[in-house]
Amino acid sequence: MKTIICSRPHELAGQERPVPERRPGEVLLRIRRVGVCGTDYHIFQGNQPYLAYPRVMGHELAGTIEAADADSPLSLGQTATVLPYLSCGTCVACRRGKTNCCVRINVLGVHIDGGMAEYVSVPESAVIPVEGLSLDHAAMVEFLAIGAHAVRRADTRTGDRVLVVGAGPIGVAVALFAQIEGAQVTIVDRSEGRLAAARERAGLAGAVLADDGLQSRLADATDGEFFDTVFDATGNPAAMEAGFAYVAHGGKYVLVSIVSADIRFSDPEFHKRETTLMGSRNATHDDFRYVIDHIRAGHLPMDKLHSHSFDLSDAPRLFPELIADQGNVMKAIGAI
Repeated sequence: MKTIICSRPHELAGQERPVPERRPGEVLLRIRRVGVCGTDYHIFQGNQPYLAYPRVMGHELAGTIEAADADSPLSLGQTATVLPYLSCGTCVACRRGKTNCCVRINVLGVHIDGGMAEYVSVPESAVIPVEGLSLDHAAMVEFLAIGAHAVRRADTRTGDRVLVVGAGPIGVAVALFAQIEGAQVTIVDRSEGRLAAARERAGLAGAVLADDGLQSRLADATDGEFFDTVFDATGNPAAMEAGFAYVAHGGKYVLVSIVSADIRFSDPEFHKRETTLMGSRNATHDDFRYVIDHIRAGHLPMDKLHSHSFDLSDAPRLFPELIADQGNVMKAIGAI
């Protein structure tokens, strides 16, 4: 089968590999679509903290079922997406239903080889049917679920003032689901292109440029009270540290992005606000189903979010171009 492999930073190439052998309890999927996300760009650039090379990337997947156990409820040819965070089922987090932060987690395309390939074989529990969704929409469920998980983890409610820092795909996903929950959403970024995409593709009217006067303008916009919940989706240590100052007294700060760095903050400021600090990692089956329900209901601008299409075989040539044009790339999807 054809695969795309990242052998080391900045080296991406096609490679022939055997079709994976399906084991009992697994499902063989014929991959049809692969979404490209910030994690893939970081792998290509060599700054993903949880990865060893070489690696077949790809965790935003849509495909059709090729083979499953005889007693499986899944049907051959059925369209499905994949929950790419393969959990152990027995650790302290899994026992509490928090499979998204399993102690021994294996994320497709990060810890183990992923879906930039014609076929993958994964545990049946990771396969989620998506009747009624197109292949392109099915490939977008995962990144939207990251945003949905963060919003649900923060218990975002109607009337909350929410700030999302970072207007890339994950930040936009957070903002969309915060709006669905009834929050008043402001999204900020240093890229005018990303802010324009947030307005035009996602319908996020409260898009603000993150320049040197940002803190003063956010204070003015909130009568000096700032935000009930701040979500960071930048992957930038300086931005993550600055975000503490935007949290209202009694508010929450949710770090959705991850960096290979220590994050520092002022303890007196943190305590006087009684800030709740949260990490938000991956997503769960419930988050995937929640997103799928909202896609089916027409609550998300799916076609506008899908900004770029390409043949996956062109990925080695196109990756540097996609990275250079990230201000205009909301969601690129490769077809196999």
